[in-house]
Amino acid sequence: MQLVLVGLILVCSGAIVNGLDNGLAKKPPMGWMSWERYRCITDCKKYPDECISEKLFKRMADLMVSEGYRDAGYEYVNIDDCWMADERDANGVLQPNKERFPNGIKHLADYIHSRGLKFGIYQDIGTKTCAGYPGMVGYFELDAQTFADWEVDFIKIDGCYADVELMVDDYIKFGEYMNKTGRPILYSCSWPAYQEYNGIIPDYEQLKETCNMWRNWGDIEDSHQSVVEITKYFSDHQNRIIPHSGPGHWNDPDTLILGNYGLSYDQSKSQLAVWTVLAAPFLISNDLARVTPEIKELLLNKAIIKVNQDPLGIQGRLVKTVNKIEIWKRPIMPRVGHELTQAVAFVSRRADGAPYSVIVKLQEDVGLSNSSIVKGYKVYDLFDPMAAPLLLRASSSFETRINPSGANLYRFVPQFGSNFIRF
Repeated sequence: MQLVLVGLILVCSGAIVNGLDNGLAKKPPMGWMSWERYRCITDCKKYPDECISEKLFKRMADLMVSEGYRDAGYEYVNIDDCWMADERDANGVLQPNKERFPNGIKHLADYIHSRGLKFGIYQDIGTKTCAGYPGMVGYFELDAQTFADWEVDFIKIDGCYADVELMVDDYIKFGEYMNKTGRPILYSCSWPAYQEYNGIIPDYEQLKETCNMWRNWGDIEDSHQSVVEITKYFSDHQNRIIPHSGPGHWNDPDTLILGNYGLSYDQSKSQLAVWTVLAAPFLISNDLARVTPEIKELLLNKAIIKVNQDPLGIQGRLVKTVNKIEIWKRPIMPRVGHELTQAVAFVSRRADGAPYSVIVKLQEDVGLSNSSIVKGYKVYDLFDPMAAPLLLRASSSFETRINPSGANLYRFVPQFGSNFIRF
């Protein structure tokens, strides 16, 4: 499933303003989404706690609140595919499956809103959704108004069963219809992923004018290999895609899969570290009731969330690889003098039986400032927020030891003047 965010709605002083300045997604969106964990499970008799149903989304909304995710910043509860009836009604209006959503979508949206959360839903720009339910072709205006009437806050539009040559115009058209409803809806687009797979380079300037976020590549699977493959896409194409990501419009590598079956604890740290440096949306897809305490601690880590949600919204990049240890860096606040703080992740692609130690030069290898006025850095371990910061000279080296297939994540804060430290 691909994510599509066409944000075209801003109601300001009674006027509807066209364009992407809808005031939404100024920071990477955070929330929960059903697809990776629950796919298209629709047999509620056989799998009553896993089927795509009103019950599932109410339960996840309740857990978002009781387990502290809402208060940590995760605000969206998003339905993906397989919520619909097999056919529209006599007037062409989309209908939910009556057995699995007996009270209707507006009822579910109201329930989620009553929990202090926001509600997201899924459709497809083609003739059918990826799972074969009714698509949007011929119903763009009606569907836009239906979603507004249901008080949807987030809409993901997929691209299955659509003509890859025509889908961009259709995404734009649907965004215009959403704009006319007057309701601000975060719009997540999927057309880059479909174009990239077909060898077409997306028009990212057009994306920024149309969408709040967009899926660049394929669906994430419940495995470390899948995380590595998506990460490689982002590093291979970073020079092309980084300039187009920022407040209001984000590159999206797909959901966080921490807490499922496929990642070890260290591999969970690895995905979280890379997604943090990428300024990626933090959309969890797991069973919140089964998340272990150590994984929950990662997902609720305030220091990491603060970096992900940094107001500058600069997407980080892979700066160097040393003996299969990737070094990723992202400029963040606070600004100290003329220098920005840097978030730096050391990501292991090694499978050694023991942690691997790497020593890097801060300026030459990591690319930290070579300004003569920067005397050093305070280095904070984001996976261990209680640890005392390390003080380093700007021209010195830094050593860190990374577990196999894991990651370490740090914040390097510039220090100036003689008051920093005497070496």
